[in-house]
Amino acid sequence: MHSVFKGRIVKDLNIIEMSKICEITGKKVITGNNVSHSNARTRRRFYPNLQTKKFYIPEEDKYITLKVSASGIRKITKNGISACMKEAREKGYLKKK
Repeated sequence: MHSVFKGRIVKDLNIIEMSKICEITGKKVITGNNVSHSNARTRRRFYPNLQTKKFYIPEEDKYITLKVSASGIRKITKNGISACMKEAREKGYLKKK
């Protein structure tokens, strides 16, 4: 059963939409204000710098695709993919894989 919800196709009331959340650091969209020259404020969204990137896991001898922020990539480079994935699972950022 399909229905329309705010312009999106919905299948069984589960919105089909990609989330903008880093799977390593947990960074997500935050809101703030656009401030014009006249100091009028209108609401806006600040998006994290997300990249879809493949990482090689030597322990499992396979590749994994993650949606990570630029700071998440730096963290993986510094600490290693296995340590970062373990920490992300403990914090609840990485649910799959």
